[in-house]
Formats: sequence, C-alpha cells, structure tokens
Amino acid sequence: MLLDFHGTLAQVEDPVRWVTLAAQSVGTTLDRGKATVLADRLTTAGRAGGPKPHRVPPHLSEVWSDRDLSVPAHRACFTGLAATVDESLATALYDRLLIADGWELYADTVPTLRALRAAGVPVAVVSNIGFDLRALATELGFADLVDEFVLSYEVGRTKPDPAIFWRACAALKVDPERALMVGDTPADAGAAAAGCSVLVLPESEPGKIHGLGAVLRLV
Repeated sequence: MLLDFHGTLAQVEDPVRWVTLAAQSVGTTLDRGKATVLADRLTTAGRAGGPKPHRVPPHLSEVWSDRDLSVPAHRACFTGLAATVDESLATALYDRLLIADGWELYADTVPTLRALRAAGVPVAVVSNIGFDLRALATELGFADLVDEFVLSYEVGRTKPDPAIFWRACAALKVDPERALMVGDTPADAGAAAAGCSVLVLPESEPGKIHGLGAVLRLV
C-alpha cells in the first residue's frame, strides 16, 4: 500500500489559524479581520500545502522548481513567497508546517492504518515534500503504522515520475502490479505508469472522514 501524505492522510491547518498563531509566536496579535485578509493574500502568494501560487516571482523561480528536491530550496521557496506579503512573519509561517499543531489528520487516517497493519499489509508514505515527515508523523501519532517513508527530496524524484513509485515498491518488497497507490492529485495517479493500481480520493474537509476506509475493500 502506497499512500500520499498531504490531502490524503492529513491537511494543513485553517489559513486564518495559521496566520494568527504564527503572528502570536513572534509577539504580534492580529484581530480576525486582519488575519483573514492576510491569510487570503498569503494563500494567493503560495502556501506549502495550499494551492499553487498565481505567479512565482522571478527571483524564486529556481527554488520553486527544486522545492520538493531539497530541504534548503523548500524553506527558501515558501518563506520567500510569504515574504512577498509579510516578511516579518515568513519564518514563523513556515515553521508551523513542521509541527503537528500545523496539521490535522483526517478522521479515518489512523483507523485505516491500524486496520492495514492488523491485516499485515505493508505501508509506505510517498510524498512530494522538501522536509522530513518522520518526526511530524510521530507527533501526529501514525509513524509506527508506516513501514517506509519515500520522500521526494531524499530519492531525487517527484511524483508523477514512475521512479519514486518503483522505489517505494522496492522498499516494501512488493511488485508494482500488487501495489495500490492512494492519493488526491493527478501526480499520485502517475503511479499507474509504474504498474500500480491507483485510487484518487476527492477533497474532504480537514478532520472529517476522507474515504480512506475504501482501501480496506481493495486490498
């Protein structure tokens, strides 16, 4: 079983909460109106875990291209995008991405992972990401239910490149034809080119049932 992380197992925190708590961490209090306006501008500029920016400034184009292939590029990319809106908050906003309080698991994430573990199904998290998910997964309470983390910045390949899915299958000692990739984007569906079966889940609200239980019927 191959599982995407963001949008499949977990979702980033609400944008207004993100901005409000980042501001608090640097000693600034924002009222809800100002936080809402700022959150909208930051989301439009480009937030890790959010929609792609409408425009990437030329001075950030290189780190944008490499954001999921390098830890420094990932940080430089998203702090740089945030700095185009509010330079004083850029680092604090990025740092919330690295802690459990900045994320919310879907309601069926842990129950599904526990059921897969009980059934003896090996699980790899396959993510396009520029930081180590392992500590975050431990904080969120599901690291011990995952056998392998196959992260783009570590393997040098990003989804939908078949190579990252082959790497995950090899790590689990599973033939691609016997593997199921579960995600939420066309990039995840790229696993089909690697020989895997694919399940693409529709968007769900953070913290709600996400339909992950369907994988139990498919394995």
